[in-house]
Amino acid sequence: MPLSHAVLALLTDGPSHGYELKNRFEAAIGPQWGGLNIGHLYQILDRLVRDGHVVRSHVAQSDRPDKTLYQLTSEGAAELTGWATAPHARAGGFRDELFLKLLAATRLGPEALRTFTGAQRQAYLSDLAGLTRLRRESESDPLVALLVDAAVAHIKADLEVVEGAERRLAGLAEQATRVTVAESEQGKTG
Repeated sequence: MPLSHAVLALLTDGPSHGYELKNRFEAAIGPQWGGLNIGHLYQILDRLVRDGHVVRSHVAQSDRPDKTLYQLTSEGAAELTGWATAPHARAGGFRDELFLKLLAATRLGPEALRTFTGAQRQAYLSDLAGLTRLRRESESDPLVALLVDAAVAHIKADLEVVEGAERRLAGLAEQATRVTVAESEQGKTG
């Protein structure tokens, strides 16, 4: 699981407690990934402890509750190395809501297809503008800059899909309109 491995990677810097890991994850990956839910992080840490990849220890604090520290084990380091050096393989195909929306808009006819592709084009262009600003702000952190560059590349690829969708799906959208009209007229006479 990628988040488990990201936590293992953060623990290579030394023992940490949960909130430190959350903050370091968000700083290392940047805003494009989104925040890491602390409850989910503790579930991940519990699994890593259970699997022997991390050990947990408690540090007494005089003015606060004890702090729980997590530390990478040699098994965890081996797991991380194996995962980090293996190629990434897409596990679930190319599921993307964009294609479900294209399916629906095409079935609703040419006007719905034009409306959707126009709105989606504008949304992508807006995303690109925001990413361009973010890229300028993140130049000092090469990992965050790389993540922003990857997001830009993905959006540009999606924009190409949307640009071609109206043209490539126009015939299907027109056909869907004719079928809907014919079924509607048949219902009136039947």
